[in-house]
Amino acid sequence: MARTNGKTEYEEQQMDVEHELPPSDGSEDQPGPRSEQAQGERVSEVEKLRAERDVLVDRLARMQAEFDNARKRAQREQQDYRDYALTDTVKTLIPVMDSFDRALQSSPEKSEFHLGVELIHKQLLDALTKIGVQPIAAKGQQFDPRFHEAIEMVDSEDAKDNEVIDELQRGYKLKDRLLRPAMVRVARNSKR
Repeated sequence: MARTNGKTEYEEQQMDVEHELPPSDGSEDQPGPRSEQAQGERVSEVEKLRAERDVLVDRLARMQAEFDNARKRAQREQQDYRDYALTDTVKTLIPVMDSFDRALQSSPEKSEFHLGVELIHKQLLDALTKIGVQPIAAKGQQFDPRFHEAIEMVDSEDAKDNEVIDELQRGYKLKDRLLRPAMVRVARNSKR
């Protein structure tokens, strides 16, 4: 007799006989009221399991969609933060730009001091432009309430109706976000 795993074939056959299922009484093969009832119970149990599976699959799909939306929202928020993190810093520099504008308007002469102030003004404007700050065009433009703040309406026959005729304070935006609207005078012309 051959030995496998330390046991003889006879010993293995004896073990297999001991672990076999008991013989069938034949009632499963014969149709009857009990087997039809058991089969009906199995069908209803299968239907319950299918319904439970469908609910769980639906719940999983919803949770995956919620997770995906949350991930996309977090990415958008991070990108907005990166894009507009400079907003507060730039808002503190805008009054400095206003001071330079007033200084340049008050001394029209071309002295060395004036040229120096003009050079510093240009350098600051270039630095702000590199980070995405843009002045808002106002004078000669059509009034746009998104970017302009009307301080005064002036009757004028020389300009079109609702045209900006004077810029009192320059407005700025950072990329697409408005930092400060331009304060303007707007023409009122009923003839045009």
